[in-house]
Amino acid sequence: MKSAMLTVLSTLVMVEFVLGNFANAFIALVNFIDWLKRQKLMPGDGILTALAVSRMALLWVMLMYFHSTVFNPALYSGQVRTTVVISWAVFHHFSTWFATILCMFYFFKIANFSNCFFLYLKKHIHNVILLVLLGSLLFLYCHIALMNAKEIALASDDGGNLTQKNSTDTVHFSNIPVLTVVNLVPFTMSLLCLLLLIHSLYKHVKQMQLSGRGSQDPSTKIHVKALQTMLSFLFLLAAYFFFVMAIVWSFSGQHSKPFFILCNVLAFTCPSIHSFVLILISKKLNQTFWWMLGPVRCRLNKQTPSKS
Repeated sequence: MKSAMLTVLSTLVMVEFVLGNFANAFIALVNFIDWLKRQKLMPGDGILTALAVSRMALLWVMLMYFHSTVFNPALYSGQVRTTVVISWAVFHHFSTWFATILCMFYFFKIANFSNCFFLYLKKHIHNVILLVLLGSLLFLYCHIALMNAKEIALASDDGGNLTQKNSTDTVHFSNIPVLTVVNLVPFTMSLLCLLLLIHSLYKHVKQMQLSGRGSQDPSTKIHVKALQTMLSFLFLLAAYFFFVMAIVWSFSGQHSKPFFILCNVLAFTCPSIHSFVLILISKKLNQTFWWMLGPVRCRLNKQTPSKS
């Protein structure tokens, strides 16, 4: 039974891994081709491309972690463990912060406020994004420093001494407050952008109704698409954080191995689903995606026998 469950869950991991890489590679490739045609990369497309690349790298690291901990635990020690842990911290950081910066970019480009401070930030949006990205590197540095301290403590544990084992568990659980802070800051920033954009949409719809023009204008649709992107990111980031916390908890033996594997399976869905959401919401990506699937659908239709 356990073997069958492991096979099913491992298959799900590989399916999510393939789909996630496909979606992110598609986003990066479409924007790269568009850049070659125009000889210019739009800021939003640049952020999307960076996000897609960081998520592809994150999925590879997650697969390496899953394979080594589930199928070859002896491999997940020493230098391999340190490499996987640090790589995950780096790519998770950039994946989260590029998505947060994308939310900020949509907010400043779409929202409409008369506040002087907002107008100043909107005018200098590129500098704001650069400062946020550089500032986030401070969190990355602190995160990696704490990860290294943990790895040093784990390396000193020979697995036989109970006191050392308890010390190792204490260091292992110290990841929880660190990961909470690392994820809480970008989550709060994205949530603030979401709430302000909702307020902007409310004001815009009210003005349209007062002027008798209705609320189904292009600006309203743009607001709604941006809100869909932000909501999906916030929901999936919260879910991913929950699953990562469950993995950290279950890795120290507090839960059974099937629970640990299931948390890994669910964690794979988060960086994959949001990429498909971005494809569906973006007009350029959506049109290119369906155009690419056009020949496939035609072949399927030809192979389907007609009803008599």
